[in-house]
Amino acid sequence: MTTGDSNAIRARFPGVRGGWARFDGPAGTQMVDTAIAAMGEWASSGDNANNGGPFAAALRCDELLASARATVGELLGAEPGSIAFGANMTTMTLAFTRAVGSTLREGDRIVGTRLDHDANVTPWRLVCDERGAEHVLAPFDPMTGGLDPADVIAEIDERTRWVAVTGASNLLGTVPDLAPIVAAAHDAGAKVFVDAVHLAPHQAIDVAALGCDVLVTSPYKWYGPHAGVLCADAAFVDELPVAKVRPAGDRFPNRFETGTANFESIAATMAAARDLLDAGMDQVAADEATVFAPLLEGLSGMDGVTVWGPPSPQGRTPTISFTVRDRSPDEVAAALARDTIAVWAGHSYAVEAVAQLGLDASGGVVRAGVVRYVDADDVGRLLAAVERLT
Repeated sequence: MTTGDSNAIRARFPGVRGGWARFDGPAGTQMVDTAIAAMGEWASSGDNANNGGPFAAALRCDELLASARATVGELLGAEPGSIAFGANMTTMTLAFTRAVGSTLREGDRIVGTRLDHDANVTPWRLVCDERGAEHVLAPFDPMTGGLDPADVIAEIDERTRWVAVTGASNLLGTVPDLAPIVAAAHDAGAKVFVDAVHLAPHQAIDVAALGCDVLVTSPYKWYGPHAGVLCADAAFVDELPVAKVRPAGDRFPNRFETGTANFESIAATMAAARDLLDAGMDQVAADEATVFAPLLEGLSGMDGVTVWGPPSPQGRTPTISFTVRDRSPDEVAAALARDTIAVWAGHSYAVEAVAQLGLDASGGVVRAGVVRYVDADDVGRLLAAVERLT
């Protein structure tokens, strides 16, 4: 991005102010102006009623849901009727896995990975423990952060019912090759659940081409409000024993959307999705890569700094985890905060990944992510601040 482009983009994110370099985006981005406006406009419009009624405001709620499903479906390469809205990815995944758990039998197998965020690990483990099923996690390469599809496929057998895998590591940025995993799972009669929370802000997603059975993401990671999206084949979910109240709809997505919808949040989610569609995800990825390359190169070449994960910009999102010799991650994050640079320290809920890296006892890693409003000046500040700590 040129300086002019960067300034124009940053101006659209009111939360980016006060002189902070906001590398905390992997945990949640600032909302884009159109999403903020959409939320406020809906809340003040008088249309905030409920869906399914005969009067004007209720009809507007129906229209909003239909439009939002279509827009988010377009962003994800999915049919509108496959899009369900909820509180957040973790809540929706827990509800979904509870429904799946009712279908599991003793001896069934769920395959996951150690690269995943815990929201795609523990929900599956809980239902396996309840039903006497087996939950296994495929390892990744701790030297490169890579997830070899063969290591996941090796765990898939005739007992496997689900394969739960990440679209991109929220800790290391790794983007696994999912196609062979999806194919192997389906060949074995298993279904595939993809956590695309960290992938969706950075790369185009095509659910239809990917062929997974369920995909989840979080709008607050792509410049929208705190909310969740679950994308699934309606006919399949209609057969699951989803917990719902009796008056709720019997067909997906309504039967999976418990209680009254958060219409103002859905309006903002639709606006955030539309903004990314207008920007073009390929252009978003290219702009982020331009900013990220000097960050990866600078930290990788710095004496006393260890970068964890993929060593090159290929096959990854613009997220980097690192440690500084003789300093704990918490100490580094606190020092950067004093320089008005926001990063995260610890495991970032990637508990299994940090454990496999052997960093759980030493406090995990420092994580910094490039998102749309992070620019070259921010990268320069971060590199200079880390160098002062070495």
